[in-house]
Amino acid sequence: MLRLTDFIIDCPDTMKLASFYSEVTGRPIKDGSDDFWAGIKFGDIELAFIRVDDYRAPQWPDTEHPKQFHLDFEVDDIESEQRRLLALGATLRQDNIGPEGYGWRIYTDPIGHPFCLCRNKGVIWTDEGPTWPKR
Repeated sequence: MLRLTDFIIDCPDTMKLASFYSEVTGRPIKDGSDDFWAGIKFGDIELAFIRVDDYRAPQWPDTEHPKQFHLDFEVDDIESEQRRLLALGATLRQDNIGPEGYGWRIYTDPIGHPFCLCRNKGVIWTDEGPTWPKR
């Protein structure tokens, strides 16, 4: 089963952008957020901010600096989901699965947008969404 877990926005300062969107939405910044990754929970989905070195801001609708984001999907069985997505036209770009079978793989959709399949150790799914292990 595939579940959308994160909508991730590239940025130069995660906490600054998370603070902005926290004020905009009235939702708190997630505990454990830091200078590399910060998030705001919206039910099962997290609006997340990831630090990117040498960040170049998008100048939409100018195409020289396009919009920058990616989606994360948590999966129970990464191998079967990968076969299904490759058959649909996705392309595997990078494999970051560790020896224990946890991590993520980066793909692009048929027109080049990035997304990840993730398998996080200790995540338990319920009808209400994911329960993450304590850090």
